[in-house]
Amino acid sequence: MPTTIDAERPDTDDAKALIVELDAHLDVLYPSESRHGYSVEKLLRRNVAFFVARQDGTPAACGGIELVDGAYGEVKRMYVRPAFRGLGLGKVVLDRLAEHARAHGITLLRLETGIHQVAAIRLYERAGFASIGPFGDYKEDPLSRFYEMRIDT
Repeated sequence: MPTTIDAERPDTDDAKALIVELDAHLDVLYPSESRHGYSVEKLLRRNVAFFVARQDGTPAACGGIELVDGAYGEVKRMYVRPAFRGLGLGKVVLDRLAEHARAHGITLLRLETGIHQVAAIRLYERAGFASIGPFGDYKEDPLSRFYEMRIDT
């Protein structure tokens, strides 16, 4: 069975398990004041479109996108389980998030990630994201990096 990616509520068992793993990974890398990931409840409250990628039917990766005031889409909660890294799933999820944004007339993606997320930073930069300063409600933080990328509609 190939890789599949489907829209899924972030409160499903598979989505919650991926988010819990992501939080556990980030807990050891960053203090709470440098953690900006949305809880499952906030993902739902903010109407974040959430997607789960499966490899041979097994939940392997996830990501969400919040459409902010029709101005940009903010990538949220990107995660690939360690056993599935190196298979291109991060790009699959990122492409699906961009597709969702384009379908809603959004031509700009933005994100915040931590400085210790080396593989994620590499993914974003290879995808065409450029470094920017803080946006939205974010403040300058030496543990954060901010990026944006224009996409075609």
